[in-house]
Amino acid sequence: MRLSLISAAALSLLALGSQAQAANYAIDPAHTYVTFEIDHFGTSTNRGRFDKKEGKVEFDRAAKTGKVDIAIDTKSVNTGFGAFNEHLQSAELLDAAKFPKMTFVSTQFNFNGDKLADIAGNLTLLGKTQPVTLKATNFNCYDNPMLKREVCGGDFEATIDRTQFGVNYGIDWGFPKNVRLLIQVEAIKQ
Repeated sequence: MRLSLISAAALSLLALGSQAQAANYAIDPAHTYVTFEIDHFGTSTNRGRFDKKEGKVEFDRAAKTGKVDIAIDTKSVNTGFGAFNEHLQSAELLDAAKFPKMTFVSTQFNFNGDKLADIAGNLTLLGKTQPVTLKATNFNCYDNPMLKREVCGGDFEATIDRTQFGVNYGIDWGFPKNVRLLIQVEAIKQ
């Protein structure tokens, strides 16, 4: 009798474990923004965004695990000023002709209880890869009434040292090396 109760409990746990699976999500470009900020001689803040991005997310809420793979088109940088966009795309900065994509690939989702705290991963820019942790300032999943599917997303941020990627333009003139990344992302369950 005791053995059959243990067997039944073990089968129940296996059944529950098999139900917990990661779901696949596609990045929604209409609700995903990758922006950056950099100080300009201590007087103002230069801001810009990347208009083209694509990616996928795998997320298992019960297991508190996930994967993110996002590609950003460096040629789509947009500051609202054409000459500045061209300079950012030049070999002095993003070298968009040689490196048309930058990527972020996660290595770990970190939780504080049930709340997503951050996503650790690797950012590749100009062919160089460095670890970056995106802090979650907001995260939620909901059933989208128009799409009739679950959508997960949030706001994330990190500060990177651009010189670690070889972006050294203006350092000798006093331009800061730190760039703040702000990422707003929503992904639709597939």
